[in-house]
Amino acid sequence: MSHSENTDAYELTVTRDFIAQHFLTVPDPGPEGDVHSHHFTTEVRFTGDELGDYGYLVDIDAVEAVLDALEARYRDALLNDLPEFEDLNPSIEHFARLFGDRVEDRLSDPTPTGLTVRIWEDDVSWASHSRRLDG
Repeated sequence: MSHSENTDAYELTVTRDFIAQHFLTVPDPGPEGDVHSHHFTTEVRFTGDELGDYGYLVDIDAVEAVLDALEARYRDALLNDLPEFEDLNPSIEHFARLFGDRVEDRLSDPTPTGLTVRIWEDDVSWASHSRRLDG
């Protein structure tokens, strides 16, 4: 198999955790309809077939800087009050997509071709959102 036919792919994941609050806005949400906290853990995973000039898929320090800003935005916030959640039930599915929007907007590295954001809301439940990156 030639190098160009190689199907190897690289992955890099950086995690962050913080506590934030929300309440669900669906009909009959039960106790989830009251304001409550979650200890969220976010996993931001980049994928790509090639490495950049310095042998990185993506610069971890650059990812850390993006996550610092996002942690500051969401830590101790009531998600329902943030503009990105306007008219949305603040589910972890929506949160994963919106978190990914902000990661993609703030990170300008052309090497990764995919991004998956997985958000855990407790020890057993998570949701994720994946997208292609155009560089």
